[in-house]
Amino acid sequence: MFSNSTLTPNDLQLLKEKYPDTYEKQIKKVQNGYPVQYLIGNVDFLNTNILVNEDVLIPRFETEYLVEKVIKKLQNNQNLKILDIATGSGCIAIALKKNLNAQVDCLDISKKALTLAKRNAKHNQVNINFYEIDILNTPLLKEYDVYISNPPYLPLNSKIDKYTSHEPALALYARHDGLEFYEKILNLIPNKPLLIAFEIGENESTDITSLAKTKFPQAKISIEQDLTGKDRYVFIEHF
Repeated sequence: MFSNSTLTPNDLQLLKEKYPDTYEKQIKKVQNGYPVQYLIGNVDFLNTNILVNEDVLIPRFETEYLVEKVIKKLQNNQNLKILDIATGSGCIAIALKKNLNAQVDCLDISKKALTLAKRNAKHNQVNINFYEIDILNTPLLKEYDVYISNPPYLPLNSKIDKYTSHEPALALYARHDGLEFYEKILNLIPNKPLLIAFEIGENESTDITSLAKTKFPQAKISIEQDLTGKDRYVFIEHF
């Protein structure tokens, strides 16, 4: 996880416009560790604008790069069925819907996150299906061509920075040394999909690749890096 709260000139201008009477107070709040994105209330994500609040993770550049990679892999496919697991703000699903010929479904355990994700779908004028589901305790009854997820992946004892501490713990931490959701998702998928795409913790690629090989021994499994050169994505392909 990376900090999202370095103040840019554009951030300062937006804060000045949104909080003309308490501008200095808001600057101090950010300096003391509150994410500026929550104060501004939205972030740009690919060609979308995503509303954010304390009920969801702030979309990061690592996730944006994941979606870019997935769009590139799927751009020549039509009528896809895509499931976004642990959707949070809905940023992944919305960007995929806007850039691919696809039906997109989303699920999340958090009712508050889904409320915001639905607002984001309306805000970006896309039609997406949302489901309140606890993926750890509920089977997947439908088959999809593509499964994508940026699930909680921080081990329970992880140290986080002061900005990330304001984001929902439900979206950050996972048991089994951060692998719990990858284990469950891979075991729940009922078919051999065209693509499974994960964002992962930088030290989790070996373990997740091993899990994927066990479930999908015939698949092409690849690890790719984020823009800082850290292992950040696992792709499981049946093209």
